[in-house]
Amino acid sequence: MNLAITTMDGVLFIFRWLHIGFGVTWIGLLYYFNFVQGAFFAETDAATKSNAIQKLVPRALWWFRYAALFTIITGIIIITGRSHMGFSFATSWGVNILTGMSLGTIMFLNVWGIIWPNQKIVIASATAVAAGGKADPNAAAAGAKAGLASRTNTLFSIPMLFFMAAANHLTVMTDENSKFMLCAIILGVIILALELNAIKGKTGPITSIKGVIHMGFILTIVMYAVIEFTL
Repeated sequence: MNLAITTMDGVLFIFRWLHIGFGVTWIGLLYYFNFVQGAFFAETDAATKSNAIQKLVPRALWWFRYAALFTIITGIIIITGRSHMGFSFATSWGVNILTGMSLGTIMFLNVWGIIWPNQKIVIASATAVAAGGKADPNAAAAGAKAGLASRTNTLFSIPMLFFMAAANHLTVMTDENSKFMLCAIILGVIILALELNAIKGKTGPITSIKGVIHMGFILTIVMYAVIEFTL
């Protein structure tokens, strides 16, 4: 008896299942940090906030960063498998999935390269104060850097989810006149400009929860329009 799960499609399905599970965990925690925890910290007393930073935040960040890591790993496996099966990236599927992948990869790099290193400073400072020591003078700046990167990831998550879903469920018409390189350049400029702001800029219109949600949908519309008009 031939089992569907033992075929190449079946193996890719397993990794896709895992990819979705890790992704749900990652993005769910991203939204928790931005939509729930941040608002709670702004309203609660100093002792409660300090206790949460020492005991709750490290646990949530562990799941957060490793969910991001395994989302990326399983995604790479899926893309590699499909590429070996003869799928072309110069297609509607390819453009959509590569756009989603680009956003997801930058989000992953923000998690491990900006959010986690700066959150470690914040956690260590809160722990030192609770033990009777002095606060790290760099903690406030580190928290702000982590917050901006986290807000940017929330911004990116909305179009990222859109294009990941669009790969298999929203076909963009392409032909011999489609300008795939132009499409990639314009989208790349948009994404890199926003990422540079995440590294050196300010939160601006994405400071509030409502603002980052609105800007996320606007970014999705702009990026989708670029794809439609170039392809």
